[in-house]
Parts: sequence; C-alpha cells; structure tokens
Amino acid sequence: MTCIATFFSHFGAIRFKKLCQNRLWPAVVMPVPRNLSSSCGTCVRYEGDALCPAAEIPEEVEQIVEITDQGYVCRYRASDS
Repeated sequence: MTCIATFFSHFGAIRFKKLCQNRLWPAVVMPVPRNLSSSCGTCVRYEGDALCPAAEIPEEVEQIVEITDQGYVCRYRASDS
C-alpha cells in the first residue's frame, strides 16, 4: 500500500518519517501534491503493509490518503481538520 500523510507541522512530518524508517518502510518527505491540502505544506509518501507505522496515528497527522489507480482515497482525517 502506498500512502501520503499530511501534517499540521514540519516536525510531525519528520517524526512520522522516522516511524516509517523504524518499520523499514520506504518513506520520503516531500511537498504536498496540489490536490491535497495541508497545514504545513510537507507530506510523507510511504509504502507499508498497514495504514500507519505506529500502533495508533500520531496527533501531528492531518490526513492519510492511499494512492490508487483511481486517484487519492482518504483513509484517515483528523477530527479537527
């Protein structure tokens, strides 16, 4: 599964990338694609076997979308975004 996570802060993006790396999931920090909105403009594109590399989604995560053949499919959105 290939996903993009957006964040409320740059710090959250860097921290999330480290969570992915700890799980040995390929991850890269990059600018948010135009058709996804983000508070900080930074996202993490990652590949993994689950939605999130942690047991629960960190509070810094604004949204997580899965990249599919049909486009982006929202899999998680923070309640305050």
